[in-house]
Parts: sequence; C-alpha cells; structure tokens
Amino acid sequence: MSEPWLHIVGIGEDGMDGLVPATRAVVEAAEIIIGGDRHHRLSESVQVERVAWPSPFDALIGVLEDYRGKRVVVLATGDPLWFSVGARIGRAIDPSEIVYHPQLSAFQLAGARMGWSMPDVETLTVHGRPVEQMIAYIQPDIRLLILTTGAETPAQIATFLDERGFGQSKLTVLAAMGGEDEQRFDGIASDWSHVVPAFNTMAVECIAAPDAALLPRVPGLADELFQSDGTMTKQEVRAVTLAKLMPMRGALLWDIGTGCGSVAVEWMRAARYARAIGIEPRADRRAMAAANALALGAPKLELVDGKVPEALSGLVAPDAVFIGGGLSETVFDAAWAALRPLGRLVANAVTLESEAVLIDLHKKHGGQLVKLQINRAEPVGPLTGWRPLMPVTQWSLIKR
Repeated sequence: MSEPWLHIVGIGEDGMDGLVPATRAVVEAAEIIIGGDRHHRLSESVQVERVAWPSPFDALIGVLEDYRGKRVVVLATGDPLWFSVGARIGRAIDPSEIVYHPQLSAFQLAGARMGWSMPDVETLTVHGRPVEQMIAYIQPDIRLLILTTGAETPAQIATFLDERGFGQSKLTVLAAMGGEDEQRFDGIASDWSHVVPAFNTMAVECIAAPDAALLPRVPGLADELFQSDGTMTKQEVRAVTLAKLMPMRGALLWDIGTGCGSVAVEWMRAARYARAIGIEPRADRRAMAAANALALGAPKLELVDGKVPEALSGLVAPDAVFIGGGLSETVFDAAWAALRPLGRLVANAVTLESEAVLIDLHKKHGGQLVKLQINRAEPVGPLTGWRPLMPVTQWSLIKR
C-alpha cells in the first residue's frame, strides 16, 4: 500500500482560521497548493508554490501525477467528497495515497441557516451541469438545497418553478456563508428579481398551486407531458416497462428505437445519476426526445443517430436494454451480448410480426412473456365507454 502524498483539504469562507490545527499544519507544510482563485485567496498567508485549476479541468489528474512525490495539497470548498473534486480524484488515484480533510459543506451551512434537517431535504448540484436537471425534483412540499452554477442560476430555477405551477415556492439564496460578507436573499419564485453574488447556494421550499404539474419520479408520467408524433410507449405500458427495467443509481439504459424518448426520460428521472442512450434513426424523433429530456429534467440523455444492430457497436455496455423499435433476433443477440451481468432486457411488440419474434425468443431464452391490454374510459356521444389501446406483447428477462 502506498503512503499518502496528496491531501485534499476543504476550506470555508473563514479561510485558514476555520481549519482545525492538524489540517492547518498540513496546508502550511505543503510544497504545492492546487486550487481555484478563491481557494488561493483564502489561504494566501501560506507562502508556497501555487497552481491554478487546469483548463480543461479533466487535465487535473495529469497535473497531480506530475507532482507525485512532493507534499501536495488540493483545496476545495467545504466537503471535498460531497459534489466536489475529491470524488473525481479518488476515482483516478488510489485512495490509500490520499488524505481527506473535510470542512462543513455548503449543504450543512445552508441547512443550519434554514433550520432544515439534512435527512429531510434533497441535496443536488447544478454547478457545471445542466440547470434543467433540477426539474426532476420539483414536487409538492419538497425542500431542496442546490449548489448553483452562478449568479444567473436562481432566476432560472425560479422560472422552472413558476412555469410548472410552483410560483409560490419560497426561495432563499445564501452567499459567502461563514464569512464576513455573508448575505441572504429571500423571495418567491413568481416574482424573483434579486441580483445575487456568483458564488451562492440556494434553498427551495416547493409549494404547489392547485393546478400545478405533478411530475413524480415514479414512472408513469401522463402521455400529454411528452412531445410525440403519436408513436410512443403509452403511460400504463411505460410504467410496467420501467418496473421490469428496474432503474438503479448510476445505471445505463440502451433505449433502442427511442422515438420521443419517453422510456429513456423516465428511466433517468427514476434513479439518481441514471444514464440513458437513445438509438433512433429519425431526426425528427431525436429532436422530440431531446426536447422532452430537457423539459422533464433529464438533459443528459444521449442520442445516437443510426440503425440497429450496427449503431450498437462501440457503445458503453448497458445495465438495461429496452427494445421499443427495430426488433429482430439479430438486434436481440447484439444487445444481449453487450448487456452486463444481472442486466435487464425488455422488448415490447404491437404488430403480429414482432410478436412472433418475441414468442420465438421466449422459447429459446425463457424469461417472462405477457400481453398488456389497456382500456381507457372516453366519451361516446353523451355517454362514456371503454376505448382499447393496441395490445402490447412484452417479453422480459434478466441476464444471469
């Protein structure tokens, strides 16, 4: 096991004065200090060689390796392992070579300012990430603590809330927490107009109007929430499909024949950091899928232009596969070969020809074969009757 040579130190607005003596001694003994301009300013009393964050930031690991063997300190804001640089470094460098020195995180400080218990809030970051991903967390009576990207982020989030019927939600922006220049800005989403500092953390108490859009993270969103040309996995079938696909934290879905992206979007909403690649040969449908992903809080949906099975070559191995279009035995074979152990595969068919393929695959590979028949009550003149949707044959299995 290697000896630690790299120290990752969390620092707050109170700078060196806020560090415990042991951590302060580590920073003062460093030969190299790496961080952003703000971090260097907060520790400027230490006279040592300074290195700025590299550009692009992904070059950081290479920079660290260049200093291996020296006493290196990386400065981060708050807790280096909570939506911060420490986690990225720990994935690339053996953790036995690293010592972490956490400081109070922005979440903890914001929770204390708001009087909110941390287990009772959702914590998320849009710092350096699409702001639209927070849309997936807009639900009645939910409290959110959000690490923002900059001064413009609170107004963007206020707009998302107002557009979805959450205009009365209470917003608080906290800046420079723990420092002499700490500031607080309070308001509601519908008339948010504060100009806030670029470095801030946001607290949101979601309050829904009677006509607010309800967008739970449990699969089965209403069909009308998606842009579509009519070819899509309908709400009830989609809920069953996602249950069989089993979204899990950080897992990757291949959505083959993604269409308007309804299954991929719901997969990404259903579990933290879930990822999806939608394979769709039609440009108009890819455009709809991208718009739906942005509007419903799954902006990182990756879309691939191509026909299967050729388009599957070279993609990252999936944890789950949904075949909603382009079904054939050849496509199944390619997807099944790529699927990781314990991966889930679900294929839906609405035509007799596709159903015949599923029946044949079920005979060869086992799994579960079901027929889903949905009837919706709709007006029949002045009365009401049952109107059937096209029946769907669904085959599902787990790779053991």
